[in-house]
Amino acid sequence: MKARIPQGPSRNDMLKQVQKMQEDMANKQAELEAAEYEVAAGGGMVKVKINGKKEIVSLDINPAIVDPDDIETLSDIITAAVNEAIKTVEETSEREMQKITGSMGSMGLPGGLF
Repeated sequence: MKARIPQGPSRNDMLKQVQKMQEDMANKQAELEAAEYEVAAGGGMVKVKINGKKEIVSLDINPAIVDPDDIETLSDIITAAVNEAIKTVEETSEREMQKITGSMGSMGLPGGLF
């Protein structure tokens, strides 16, 4: 009796899956780039709105936080808000793309290639 070796998807099937994944990734990338995120720092005194292209759309500073004698603190809070906004975009993008590329393992390909 011969042992049966399980066969994976055909080359044609794999190519179709990869093409669909590329389309899904392009669509998701466009969606992510159009998205806007708002991040607050300093107890909500500084708000940064950023889009998926990591472009600052707006910066809102509550006048109550502005102390002409302590510009350094304001600068630190703005820097923290911008950095957190960028981190939010990157983490969201990575998580959403992983949802698409994570399926590569089911095609017999190592995940994380894209």
